[in-house]
Amino acid sequence: MGIEGDFRSVFVREPAVLRHYPALVLNADYRPLSYYPLSLWPWQEAVKAAFLNRVTIVAEYEQVVRSQRSELRIPSVVVLKDYVKPQKRVAFTRFNLFLRDQFCCQYCTAKGDLTFDHVLPRSRGGITSWDNVVAACSPCNLRKGSKTLKQSGMHLARMPRVPSAEEMQAHGRKFPPNHLHDSWLDYLYWDAELDA
Repeated sequence: MGIEGDFRSVFVREPAVLRHYPALVLNADYRPLSYYPLSLWPWQEAVKAAFLNRVTIVAEYEQVVRSQRSELRIPSVVVLKDYVKPQKRVAFTRFNLFLRDQFCCQYCTAKGDLTFDHVLPRSRGGITSWDNVVAACSPCNLRKGSKTLKQSGMHLARMPRVPSAEEMQAHGRKFPPNHLHDSWLDYLYWDAELDA
């Protein structure tokens, strides 16, 4: 993964790559570009972007990297110098569907072992779209089968619909990654309402 091309929206999900000193990437307005996946770069990409003058380093790890001529503390938070306009359209993917439904079955609200279900079955003319597909656990999916909601006697927790990008960001904030470095915390939830 290089930072050539659309480097501002390519983030790493593989935990092994991010194990050692990932950098939180913020937009020019100091908000993360993405909450889910969290906008993180391997430290090498953050250093490269800093040397190319594409980002400003606002927080660093204690650890340093050395070259023949210099020494640099590893960036832990970087801010893009140019503002990236957030995407308005949310791609219809299995992962985004699960995120929209907050990783729970829309029939029984169970979490884990999720698949997806066509509310109006495909055998009855239902299409694969945001408005007709929901996250479902395997038992509920099997129970419903190719029946309509009325025929199955099942009910949805929420009707399926196209999510907004803002809604998906809000949902993503509810599922933080396993590792959050202390230097990131002031930037991840700065626009959240404070407790009185």
